[in-house]
Amino acid sequence: MPIEFPTLNFAALAPILTVLGTAALVMICDLIFKDKRFLGYLSLFGLVIAAAPCFLMLMEAPPAPSFQNMAVSDGYSLVLDLIFIVTAALSILVSLSYLDHKNMQRGEYYALLLFATSGMMLMGAATDLIIVFMGLEVMSIALYILAAFNRRQPASGEAGMKYFVLGAFASAFFLYGAAMLYGATGTTNLQAMGAWFSPERGNLRDPLALVGLGLLLVGFSFKVAAVPFQWWTPDVYHGAPTSVTAFMSVGAKAAGFAALVRVLMVSFSNAFTLDWQIAVAVLAFITMTGGNIAALAQKDVKRMLAYSSIAHAGYILVGVAAGNTAGVTGILFYLMAYAFMNIGAFAAITVLEQRNAIGTGFSDYAGLGVRKPLLALAITFFMFSLTGIPPFVGFWGKLYVFGAAVQANLSWLAVAGMINSAISAFYYLAVVVQMYMRSAPVDGGEIAPLHLNGPVTITLALAALVTIVLGVWPTPLVNLTALGLFG
Repeated sequence: MPIEFPTLNFAALAPILTVLGTAALVMICDLIFKDKRFLGYLSLFGLVIAAAPCFLMLMEAPPAPSFQNMAVSDGYSLVLDLIFIVTAALSILVSLSYLDHKNMQRGEYYALLLFATSGMMLMGAATDLIIVFMGLEVMSIALYILAAFNRRQPASGEAGMKYFVLGAFASAFFLYGAAMLYGATGTTNLQAMGAWFSPERGNLRDPLALVGLGLLLVGFSFKVAAVPFQWWTPDVYHGAPTSVTAFMSVGAKAAGFAALVRVLMVSFSNAFTLDWQIAVAVLAFITMTGGNIAALAQKDVKRMLAYSSIAHAGYILVGVAAGNTAGVTGILFYLMAYAFMNIGAFAAITVLEQRNAIGTGFSDYAGLGVRKPLLALAITFFMFSLTGIPPFVGFWGKLYVFGAAVQANLSWLAVAGMINSAISAFYYLAVVVQMYMRSAPVDGGEIAPLHLNGPVTITLALAALVTIVLGVWPTPLVNLTALGLFG
């Protein structure tokens, strides 16, 4: 009997391995170089190198599944890799200025951010529940530490502890669900699981598998901050360093959706389809509604964006509930657009945030249109785009996920999404009102110092440019996300 050797196609995972290699190099250089900002630029260089094989493999036939069919490099994972790389790169640019301002410039920060990015990328490439869990834990452990990175700020330590405790609960739900699915199907491979759920085998309504799927949905709902599993989000996002919050609000959410969509579309395309579509549709409705209503009551912009990120998770869940190809491409488009507009909004917070403060109040933006007109213009772009106002890229993101819902006969959910987008205008445009219709404090008042240096200026300019250019001409991003199909 011939011996079967394992299939180790390292080329298929070249982007992930490049990010991991960069993280290891940053750790080594941290022992050598005293200038920690250099490590940030080194991290950026590694991310640029990691993006190159993504484009090359997207233009050609993606490599075959590797590592005993436990991971794959298909169009879906490669587009997600680009989303994670863009998110990490923008977050590092924000961090270079923010860490200096807060006296927290340390090399391990960049290594942890890269390790978290590699975990996210692994979740996007995983075709086995074991690898999904491994990527989830690599990402989560790094984020727990990053959330508590500001040791001089008690709220940061509290954020890290809350995230750790509730993240452990989420992992437990995921593991229990994976164990039940293994008990029902005898496999953790997503494709093999999908083959097990076939009409010929008569396994379409196995109760143990249904319970396992439900537990997986709970675990993923924690990670993407879906209501009612979102309780950790406002406190963690508000207490964590703002540069970390910017990274988490996009990257962790995208990683959760990356794994969730592949699990549902590959393993449960034939079984429990109506069950999970109804469950996800209900989650989408209560998530976007609950997030928007809570955001209306906030007086702190950072906390408002934390609640709004819950609402955006609901919009993305609309695409998941659709369960069709249009939904998948709409989700990828939305996540890429969200990376630019949301990180841009958080970058503005880092400019206005005082040294010992946590976030910024709405009053901190008063008169900004006069004091810093270009900064105010960039913030206006981000607020309009997050609201979904044309001609900004956020409009197209919502249009595509709502359109996918209409195709799936979920028109009521698309209507609910449009109503929620209108509600969100009240708190997003409140920032714009402060900038252009309120006067800055008089000489005796307190005005937050503006630390608008090179890296954060580049971040704001790049994010604002992409937000408006892709809103006017979304074709390049549409063509890119159209490649995000399962292999």
